[in-house]
Amino acid sequence: MSRRTGWSVVAPSLAVTAYCAPAVTGIPFVTRLIRSGRPTGQGPPGVWLTLDDGPHPVGTPAVLDLLADYRATATFFVIGEQLIRYPELGRRIVEGGHEIAVHGWDHRCLLTVGPTATRRGLRRAVDAIETITGSRPHRFRPPYGIASWAALHACREVGLGPTWWTVWGRDWSPRATPRSVQRHLGRGLSRFPSPTVLLHDSDTYGTSGSWRTTVAAVDWLLRRSAQAGIPVRSLDRASDGGRR
Repeated sequence: MSRRTGWSVVAPSLAVTAYCAPAVTGIPFVTRLIRSGRPTGQGPPGVWLTLDDGPHPVGTPAVLDLLADYRATATFFVIGEQLIRYPELGRRIVEGGHEIAVHGWDHRCLLTVGPTATRRGLRRAVDAIETITGSRPHRFRPPYGIASWAALHACREVGLGPTWWTVWGRDWSPRATPRSVQRHLGRGLSRFPSPTVLLHDSDTYGTSGSWRTTVAAVDWLLRRSAQAGIPVRSLDRASDGGRR
């Protein structure tokens, strides 16, 4: 599974389900019922592109190059321990007009991490992003899409809005190919007028070489959206219809 703002993102009944059976919070059937972290009903249709697990020394630059070619933006949910390895890529993300967000300090399932360690890890990741890039993040996507109540509370304490997705490409799967990712994305894109798409620009926590599949999928998504006249944007540009 993937390595993988309003605060009221989970209805009480759904929250109980997510706590008792947390694995379901990482699948589109549930995440489409949770606010994906962007305003709804505002602006024209768009594709809100998000990428997890980076920065990666090859995958991230390849995705950034494609986004620049199409004048598109994305939200990058970065891992703190990766950011300090590749600080120049964190700066390049922000300098390119993209949104940088938190995916954790490391890539552990938060069900295995205590409240104090969770809060400490989030603060450490926020501080690293702000120090390295000069941009303070406002969003958090938990690894694997799984968040405990302790994690959601820590998220609120450090000023982050929990953010999920509505469409994923399953690009992390060992069986993933550019065609399979396109198929998964295509089905989701046909169902949602303004989907929040999840892909991964890094293979550090997934299948070796999977970033190549992701780059091919991003290229396909950008071409498809350009042909349809639909903007591909980061979540922070949702409220203005992608005009910035």
